[in-house]
Amino acid sequence: MLGGPTAVIDMGGLRLVSDPTFDDPGPHGYLTKTAGPAVDENALGSVDVVLVSHDQHPDNLDERGRAFAVAAPLVLAGPLSAARLGERAVGLAPWTSHHVPRPDGRGDLTVLAVPAVHGPEDGERDADGNVNCEVTGFVLSGQGLPTLYISGDNASVRTVAEVSRRVPDISAALLHAGAARVPAKFDGRPLSMDSRRAAAAAAVLDADVVVPAHYDGWTHFSEGLADLELAFQEAGLRSLLHSAPHGSWVALRP
Repeated sequence: MLGGPTAVIDMGGLRLVSDPTFDDPGPHGYLTKTAGPAVDENALGSVDVVLVSHDQHPDNLDERGRAFAVAAPLVLAGPLSAARLGERAVGLAPWTSHHVPRPDGRGDLTVLAVPAVHGPEDGERDADGNVNCEVTGFVLSGQGLPTLYISGDNASVRTVAEVSRRVPDISAALLHAGAARVPAKFDGRPLSMDSRRAAAAAAVLDADVVVPAHYDGWTHFSEGLADLELAFQEAGLRSLLHSAPHGSWVALRP
């Protein structure tokens, strides 16, 4: 984890980066960033795939993150986001997949797009049927690899349950939490999972490893790592939560 929503994922000989945010701290429109990334984008080496859950909010794709994404060999995102992210972007509707050849010679890494709800279940939907905006989660899998669920900015445990039903073998989860709140949206209700919902999502997924993301670095995150640790402890799931200092690695197998 690099801070905010940004993760570097090494699987099957491929390096993927999710929701790149590399700008310095400061105001970004109606949002304010309080901390920069633990590692500069120039220090990441060769990156094969960038995953963008959505491109319309700077806490998930800021200016340097966008430049990083459009320069990558491949960007995977929802169809609306992909249309704005250049010729190397591939748009994936929910429950469609893209296959990336693995350098380790063991077939492909499969990237499955899954739904996400960026706000309350009963939130008003836009013309495309989305709460707040189009957001895409991802499931990564392949021969001999852990199956990793990346939630994106999803606030819906019901959606997590649907993912779990359709992909019953998820072994690791990268959950965006932080209970992001913007007073002007949905009466200030969370736009991403609060800590208790994150613990509930972990229980639903029955994953062995849960890595938290999207809980610090911006002023609109209303809950932090201590809240997540308490929620998982109270749910009896503390051993599943694998957080580490930003800039360090977390194993996807226990």
